Amino acid sequence: MFDSVCKFLAETFSADFASWLLGREISLTALSPSELSLEPIRADALILLQSEETLLHIEFQTQPNPDIPFRMLDYWVRSYRRSPEKSIRQVVIYLRQSQSERVFQTQFEGPNTVHTFEVIRLWEQPIEAFLSSPGLLPLAILSRVEDRELALQKIAHQIRTSADTENQSELLASTFILSGLVLEEAVVQRVLRMDILEESTTYQLIKRQGLEQGLEQGLEQGLEQGLEQERSLVVRQLTRKIGQLPDDVKQQVNRLSFAQLERLGEALLDFSSLSDLINFLRDISA
Repeated sequence: MFDSVCKFLAETFSADFASWLLGREISLTALSPSELSLEPIRADALILLQSEETLLHIEFQTQPNPDIPFRMLDYWVRSYRRSPEKSIRQVVIYLRQSQSERVFQTQFEGPNTVHTFEVIRLWEQPIEAFLSSPGLLPLAILSRVEDRELALQKIAHQIRTSADTENQSELLASTFILSGLVLEEAVVQRVLRMDILEESTTYQLIKRQGLEQGLEQGLEQGLEQGLEQERSLVVRQLTRKIGQLPDDVKQQVNRLSFAQLERLGEALLDFSSLSDLINFLRDISA
């Protein structure tokens, strides 16, 4: 869900993202991962934009992922193979605040190989960096602010009074979804109108994605899909970190809420054995 929103923003408002990430206004067009010769590692999280001189690779992440450094190297090689004459910029943008050392990692290190990339932690960025460009406004709620509810009111007002009336409902819907990372749903609903979702193609896309996978209830079921994706990712990371999980332990993981799964996704980076997971599950259920 968050991947879809960020992909929509980056591709629809590519000039705003170019000004922010590249420091200059240039025209960018979307590049399909299939044009990089090989199948994408994770196409839903991958955003590729290009101009005649530059290729911009953006990865949005809600939580630390140990695969990111290698993925950045892999896509740099793919991009260079396709367009060796272009300058390649790679940026990982972390949406949700984390103390994990992985959100500070800016390079891949292997035998005789070191590859560097850029990292932006949105919670460290001043809100002013996002308020002057329509396409960046939905990200502003994730930036460094003292009062998020007040910030959301300011963002919503700025979108509704913007000259870009064509994209108002899309920007409001994107803000609605991203605000869920840092604010309670009741707060977001109080500030933003629920009817904006039905008017938004962003919402309709999420609803359609849910229906394509056999879901019946639009956005509510789309959120359940997001939970399943989060659960699957955490189980894979646990298996890679500490080995195959016993059935009873896996059942406990499957019963965790979205917020608990995200806490587990960060905590597991420090796990060294099954007992660490069992202790975590006992503490989080206490």
